[in-house]
Amino acid sequence: MNKNPQRFTITAALPYTNGPIHIGHLAGVYVPADIYSRFLRMQGHDVAFVCGSDEHGVPITIKAKKEGVSPQDVVDKYNAIIKKSFEEFGVSFDNYSRTSGKTHHETASAFFKKMFEDGKFIEETTKQLYDEEASQFLADRFVTGTCPKCGNEEAYGDQCESCGTSLNATDLINPKSTLTGAVPTLKETRHWFLPLDQYEDWLKEWILKGHKADWKSNVYGQVKSWIDDGLRPRAVTRDLDWGIPVPVEGGEGKVLYVWFDAPIGYISSTKEWAAREGKDWEPYWKDENTKLIHFIGKDNIVFHCIIFPVMLKAHGDYILPENVPANEFLNLEGKKLSTSKNWAVWLHEYLEDFPDQQDVLRYVLTANAPETKDNDFTWKDFQARNNNELVAIFGNFINRVVVLTNKYYNGVVPQPGEYSEVDKKTIEELKAYPSVIASSIEKYRFREAQAELMNLARLGNKYLADEEPWKLIKTDEERVKTIMYVALQLASALSIISEPFLPFTSEKLKRMLNQTEEDSGNTPEWDIIGTKEALISAGHQIGKAELLFSKIDDEQIEKQLEKLKATKTANEMENHQAEPQKDTATFEDFTKMDLRVGTIIEAQKMPKTKKLMVLKVDTGLDKRTVVSGIAEHFKAEDILGKKVTVLVNLAPRKLRGVESEGMILMTENSEGKLVFVNPDETNVNNGTTIN
Repeated sequence: MNKNPQRFTITAALPYTNGPIHIGHLAGVYVPADIYSRFLRMQGHDVAFVCGSDEHGVPITIKAKKEGVSPQDVVDKYNAIIKKSFEEFGVSFDNYSRTSGKTHHETASAFFKKMFEDGKFIEETTKQLYDEEASQFLADRFVTGTCPKCGNEEAYGDQCESCGTSLNATDLINPKSTLTGAVPTLKETRHWFLPLDQYEDWLKEWILKGHKADWKSNVYGQVKSWIDDGLRPRAVTRDLDWGIPVPVEGGEGKVLYVWFDAPIGYISSTKEWAAREGKDWEPYWKDENTKLIHFIGKDNIVFHCIIFPVMLKAHGDYILPENVPANEFLNLEGKKLSTSKNWAVWLHEYLEDFPDQQDVLRYVLTANAPETKDNDFTWKDFQARNNNELVAIFGNFINRVVVLTNKYYNGVVPQPGEYSEVDKKTIEELKAYPSVIASSIEKYRFREAQAELMNLARLGNKYLADEEPWKLIKTDEERVKTIMYVALQLASALSIISEPFLPFTSEKLKRMLNQTEEDSGNTPEWDIIGTKEALISAGHQIGKAELLFSKIDDEQIEKQLEKLKATKTANEMENHQAEPQKDTATFEDFTKMDLRVGTIIEAQKMPKTKKLMVLKVDTGLDKRTVVSGIAEHFKAEDILGKKVTVLVNLAPRKLRGVESEGMILMTENSEGKLVFVNPDETNVNNGTTIN
């Protein structure tokens, strides 16, 4: 383990440009990566934090076909949305690149070429799935079928999204083409493969032994399972026309497989950054004194812990990742996030709906981060954490300190007197927080680290509540000066230590305290709290109070829930399949049915049954008993006086000893709840026939 690296290369998974960024991406990858990178910079480290749009591969071509545009149109559209969202959200990438760019094409081609020339690939002619109707080979994402591991009938040819198993399209049971729906045939084609099996022993040594103690259990477990299952050669080229052309003889009409070219995007993004900054890019990827960290979601563990390291090892010139702190998945209101089904909170929409509240989302996603298991985002929890924590704890403490300093001293930091034991203990606790939070961040426990940040704000609130300067000001003005001085040290510490987690809040608080130009000399900013005698000096002029956070009301939350409800309804409408048509009925069959308008005049649940309700219905002809299986959906008192449609000439039938003389017409809505099939007009008389 590299304990004292000279520099850090931090990568965040390249977002795929077939849709915008949503909260699952943020919680899984970009917020933790940004916290870590900001923290390292504050410690004075040399950091290259790189990312970029992943713009090749089959889903892009699928999207392009669906929208009737070119793949380039698709990636241009979503790259612009993604890049702008990241910038507005404050993700502090040193460089954000694109895999469709020139630097990346050159870097990936050269990487492949060196491995090819060094004999690191296996060349094979294999049979692959081919769509005769579309006259093309089917890339894995153009094939769906039944997963051989878990039986999921909608598994893709490269991975089952239900159980997470990595697949080849030919592994699927009952495969079909997503292009035409046809059953594909097998046809010969030549490709280059990365022989993962040849690196099994090395991977066991490097990961299973070397990283048993420091990699997250969810990451280590998935990697071990893959290795224990036995590795097989994996194709690095594909029969496609969208991607980086295979740069060797025989590669005509083929491109580099997207999983091969995408991680090389980290290297090409670093190259772009270094060229712009006048730096040498190579130490960030080739020097053993560099610490390489990959931030990814759990669906990318295999690619970043097995396949990309094997590529780097086979190439020979590159360092290996020291850690891959992958998170699990974030669900939304109890359901799995889905780009295709629009079940998501999209970052660009959030930024419009909640202007200047980037830090609220950062805070909630970190507090709820799926670090060791899947977690759930709900709008009610979002509201509660903002109102009860950011507003009531952090914001409340800062507001009291700044308001009282302006009220008592016209905003000038007072000269303290002698510290009491409480003051000394409070300052001592304050100085311990940076190392406590740093320890959590260095272990990739960002949720724990942020909780400690909030504990520092709690310490401030408790200190003020216990010391009560607003009461003491009447009897002991000198003591109040010391109290406010200590409280201002806490406020200043919060302005510094909150920066990795809440960068916009940190900046706003520094402005409020008039500390934006604070000179720390050679001491890294993170270490100032623990080493500097005074974070904010007596005689320093602070600014006026501004609210750091504002309450989020029920109406704002209801609007978001309505948006999700509309999405859910749209998905159900789209996925709804009508019952198959019944056997043909003649006109004479239909005319035998006597349908009448009736009114429910009595209703009671049938004893000792779950579903049955005994109704008395005024049919206009008579008042008769009808037994109906609606008790799980309606309360008896709620349906009294309800207009209903009754089949009155149905042969009587005994149900649990009660004779039923008809049938009420019902159907199910999209949520599976029974609803009455009623006449729309309320002034239709009982007994009116329905033709």
